[in-house]
Amino acid sequence: MLKSLTLDQQLVLITGGARGLGEHLTRAFLKAGAKVVINYLSSRDAAEALATEFAGQALAVQADVRDAHAVFAMVDKASSHFGQPVTSVVNNALLSFSFNGDARPHAETLTWDDLHSQTEGALRAALNTMQATLPGMKLAGFGRIINIGTNLVQNPVVPYHDYTAAKAALLAFTRTLSHDLGPHGITVNMVSGGLLRTTDASAATPEAVFDYIAANTPLRRVTTPAEFADAVLFFASPWARAVTGQNLIVDGGLVKN
Repeated sequence: MLKSLTLDQQLVLITGGARGLGEHLTRAFLKAGAKVVINYLSSRDAAEALATEFAGQALAVQADVRDAHAVFAMVDKASSHFGQPVTSVVNNALLSFSFNGDARPHAETLTWDDLHSQTEGALRAALNTMQATLPGMKLAGFGRIINIGTNLVQNPVVPYHDYTAAKAALLAFTRTLSHDLGPHGITVNMVSGGLLRTTDASAATPEAVFDYIAANTPLRRVTTPAEFADAVLFFASPWARAVTGQNLIVDGGLVKN
């Protein structure tokens, strides 16, 4: 039988965990009793405020997740601080992006730099966090890697070419990693959202778009960041111990996966 740790036994790394969706993820894990490493790039004040609010249970650490050396140093610092290895990772950090269809790169203006930038922020970051935490997970005989995706891969209603292509690559990486890491008791899954009401990235989205999405979902409303965070908790919990290589879409039923 695979080893399984309850949430309150886990040390969880949440990238981009200080604001937007990341803050909701951080709070959800902390309220479930987990210890949390709040990774941030530039949101120092928000990250430290969260860590102070949950003193003894949370640690704010600055690191650019695209930088392997910085990620390894962050993981070492967290493990030393809490006296246990990081056993769960939520790859949430999003390189500067705004869900504004009018401002997106169109087919005629899209550049390789646009695609490369988003791939670095999604795929390279996930590679770095996986490799930095893998030794501790193997030692523990337990690991949970949860990648944050998008339902735009299945339904590109707005063609955000760079963002969606990077997340599609991350989904493929999720599935291949699940095969490689499964024998070590490590599961790798993805949770994909639609437009969430509201995060930093969706703040520029016109209200009419939210209304359109709500009208076309079976639940007749737009998913909130807190509701999305609940699904991420599932994959880290013992309830998902036999689930790996999967992509769960959490968007009120707009996309059927």
